[in-house]
Amino acid sequence: MRHGRSGRKLGRDASHRKALYANLTGALIEHGRIKTTAAKAKEVRPVAEQMITLGRKGGVPARRQALKFLRSQDVVHKLFSDVGPRFVDRPGGYSRIIRIGPRQGDAAEMVYLELVDYVPPEVTAPPPRRVEEPEPEPDDEQELEPEAEAEPEPEPEADAEPGAEPAESSR
Repeated sequence: MRHGRSGRKLGRDASHRKALYANLTGALIEHGRIKTTAAKAKEVRPVAEQMITLGRKGGVPARRQALKFLRSQDVVHKLFSDVGPRFVDRPGGYSRIIRIGPRQGDAAEMVYLELVDYVPPEVTAPPPRRVEEPEPEPDDEQELEPEAEAEPEPEPEADAEPGAEPAESSR
């Protein structure tokens, strides 16, 4: 029995779980909001908040600790230059979980795990499609004269002598 055992195994071994937490935390820092299952979000949230606390502290030792866990220099740079300073006046609680309903297929409870200051980008509607308007028909008074199609003159053959008339071919 698992009395008093904390944490979820999520059907993974320890190294896979640690990599999952690092990847989800990096995605949260990079994008500001991620869509995942409720169980994963509940496990990743404390880890992500610890990383944001490191970003608030700043300094080389905190940066090395974050890099050791997140394993991405780009994510660590964003954490220390953008995300950490945004939360410098907030003493914790940097993220929230918003339930969005069951996933189609296996009915797993899906959630958004997002930073509290996340503002979703405005979705702009695509421009309306232009309907091709038919060309207006000409009035009876303004009849258009059809252009006379002039037949192009045949070019002289390469074997013909200059100045000689082109030979007509028999068809």
